[in-house]
Amino acid sequence: MLFPKKVKFRKWQTGRRNPARVGVATRGITLAFGSYGLKAMAAGRITSNQIEASRRVMRRELGKNGTIWMRIFPDRPFTQKAAEVGMGKGKGDPQGFVAPVNPGRMLFEIDGVSAEAAKEALRKGGAKMPVKTKIVERA
Repeated sequence: MLFPKKVKFRKWQTGRRNPARVGVATRGITLAFGSYGLKAMAAGRITSNQIEASRRVMRRELGKNGTIWMRIFPDRPFTQKAAEVGMGKGKGDPQGFVAPVNPGRMLFEIDGVSAEAAKEALRKGGAKMPVKTKIVERA
């Protein structure tokens, strides 16, 4: 599971943005390392468990061939109140980390394998993501 080595603040403020009006990503939108990539087409928060599950299924599909680059990292903590705790009484305890993603953000990149193998691995990896994704290739 991915998480930062050290954080300046244990808990972040929730954020008041309407998810429907997020806008599009401006950073990390093009293929920088590999020939094939998995691009997010919707906004969302991807947990470290989901990133790891996607990475594992892609690695299993590719075997020992090819290289996978992860272009997102979960550095935003999220909190959750314990079960059967009433309203109020402060904010919950940190539960894990998420990577906030906007539409157009590149999630993973693959290189060093055939087109069919790369697309199949990215398709399986995209199935583990909570946002709609698209497979892109270098022009």
